[in-house]
Amino acid sequence: MEYRELGRSGIKVSEICLGTMTWGQQNTQDEAFEQMDYAVSQGINFFDTAEMYPVPPIAETQGRTEQYIGEWFKQGGKRSDIVLATKAAGPGHAHIRDAKPLNRSGILAAFEGNLERLQTDYVDLYQIHWPNRATNYFGKLGYQHRDGEAEPAIHEILETLAELVDRGQVRAVGISNETPWGVMSYLRLAEQYGLPRVASIQNPYSLLNRSFEIGLAEMAIREHVGLLAYSPLAFGMLSGKYRYGARPADGRITLFERFQRYSNPQAEAATEEYIALAEQHDLSIAQMSLAFINQQRFVTSNIIGATTMAQLKENIASVDLCLNEEVLKGIADIHRRIANPAP
Repeated sequence: MEYRELGRSGIKVSEICLGTMTWGQQNTQDEAFEQMDYAVSQGINFFDTAEMYPVPPIAETQGRTEQYIGEWFKQGGKRSDIVLATKAAGPGHAHIRDAKPLNRSGILAAFEGNLERLQTDYVDLYQIHWPNRATNYFGKLGYQHRDGEAEPAIHEILETLAELVDRGQVRAVGISNETPWGVMSYLRLAEQYGLPRVASIQNPYSLLNRSFEIGLAEMAIREHVGLLAYSPLAFGMLSGKYRYGARPADGRITLFERFQRYSNPQAEAATEEYIALAEQHDLSIAQMSLAFINQQRFVTSNIIGATTMAQLKENIASVDLCLNEEVLKGIADIHRRIANPAP
C-alpha cells in the first residue's frame, strides 16, 4: 500500500480509501465492522463518510453510517490509527437543515452532529459535500448560469472552517463535487484572507467518467489539491455484474433508480469494450478499472466501496496491479471512441 500526502497538510493517506455510504442501508453494523477490520489489516488508514450517509439519503437512516464508525472506534480503540474524513451536506434535502444553503450556523450544527455520531473529538479532513450555488455536479450537464454573488458564501464557509481548525477539531479541509471556478475561488480566498487551504477535492472519476481530466487534473497537480476519486467502478458497472442487461437483486443500479446515468446505452457499450480489454489481458475488469485510477498522478486516494467482503478484497488488491503500456493504450483507444459516457 502506497501512502500519499493530503494536499500540503503533512497528513499521509493510503492510496485506497474505504468508502462507507452503503453502511446502514445495504450493510449492517456487523458487516461494516468486518470491512473496517479487513481494510486496516491491508494497510488502509483512510476512511471517508458524511453526515448524509447512507445513500440514497432519507430521514430514517441519515447519520447511521457515522454511527457505525463511531461504535467501531468505541469498541476497538483505533481512532488514532485512522485518517477520518467526513462532510457537511449542501442544500437540497429537507431532512437536513430544511434544505438550506450552508452558512456558519449550518456548518457548526453539522459538525456537532458529526462528532457526536462518530464518537470523536476531531476530524482529520472536513469536507463541504457539494456547492451552495447552482452549478454542474451529480451528473448535471448543460451549464445554466444564475446571477448572484457566490464568493461571499465560500468566504463564510472558509471562515467557519478556520474556526474549527483553530480549535484543533479539524486538521485539514476539503471540497467535493466542485468545479474549476470553485476550486480557484477557495484557493484565492484562503490566500487573500489567511484562511485554511483546501487539501483535496472529492469528485467522481472512473473509466466511464474522466471529465475531471478536462478542467481539474492540472489544477489538482499544480495546486496540490489532489483528487479523492469516488464512484471508481461507476456504481458497479465496471465490475461486469450488470453485463448484458443483468440486474442482480442486490445491485445499487437495480435497487435505486436515481443512479441510471451509469447504465445508459453509451455506458453499457463502453463497459463491454473495457471488459473485453481486461479479458484479453487476463485481468479482472474491476481491478483494471481501479488500477487505472491508482496510477493517475492527480489522484491522492481512490475511494472504494463494497457490499460484500469478496468485492472488498478484490478491490483492495488492485494496489498490486500496475497496468502496462499495452493495456493503457487499449484504454486510451476506447476512451477516444466513447469518451465520458456516464458523467
